Amino acid sequence: MELNQKRLSGQTALVTGASSGIGKACAIALGMDGANVIVNYAGNSAGADEAVANIHALGGRAMAFKADVSKQEQVKAMFQSAVEAFGTVDILVNNAGLQKDAPFMEMSLADWQFVLDVNLTGQFLCSQEAVREFHRRGMRTEVSKALGKIICMSSVHELIPWAGHVNYAASKGGVMLMMKSLAQELGPMKIRVNSIAPGAIKTPINRMAWETPEAEQRLLRLIPYKRVGLTEDIGNVCCWLASDESDYIHGTTIFVDGGMTLYPGFEDNG
Repeated sequence: MELNQKRLSGQTALVTGASSGIGKACAIALGMDGANVIVNYAGNSAGADEAVANIHALGGRAMAFKADVSKQEQVKAMFQSAVEAFGTVDILVNNAGLQKDAPFMEMSLADWQFVLDVNLTGQFLCSQEAVREFHRRGMRTEVSKALGKIICMSSVHELIPWAGHVNYAASKGGVMLMMKSLAQELGPMKIRVNSIAPGAIKTPINRMAWETPEAEQRLLRLIPYKRVGLTEDIGNVCCWLASDESDYIHGTTIFVDGGMTLYPGFEDNG
């Protein structure tokens, strides 16, 4: 398929935390689907450069940009550079996130705040700049039915409590209601806002949970579909949500989890 025939041709996507794992897969998938891509990273410049090279090899346009999404001035600078490079931003993928796990009684205030700052405040700051850019640019019906699209990367833990990870679970619960509140407020402006909630996906952050056959078998007890997800599973959904094919999808979390949210402990009648 020619680049100009792809679903996201003429549009620009900014993907945060895109130097590895799910973010990197989303950035490459969006580039394959015709979008220009800003590959945001915080520390892994080599991974960001590799994502950019992958998109270039497919005939697309991309650039890497270092920014801490929890810092407002860095977020503003990133969006300014994106507009200077590609003219505008049409799609924001709020992917940047991290874990700092500890039992509740041992969790430091610094680790609580760090996770909330990146996982939740980062999505707020990037969404705010995206919405401002959507309004500055105005509608372009030749490339999209929407004024802009925001995709928040949530988690099955916006729904499933997670002992030992209270900061992470709280951040993803916050993402869920932030997304829905933004969707309610921004829908009349033709801005679509949705979330993707991955389950167990094979990424570097959770390698210990799936790397050995024994570990993977333990993990599969939580997944009715009996396979661990791949980053491409998320990239595919991300592209669809960014395209006009999903134009009537708004304010929704799409769980991409092999059924992890189906209470698999009840598979055998509890």
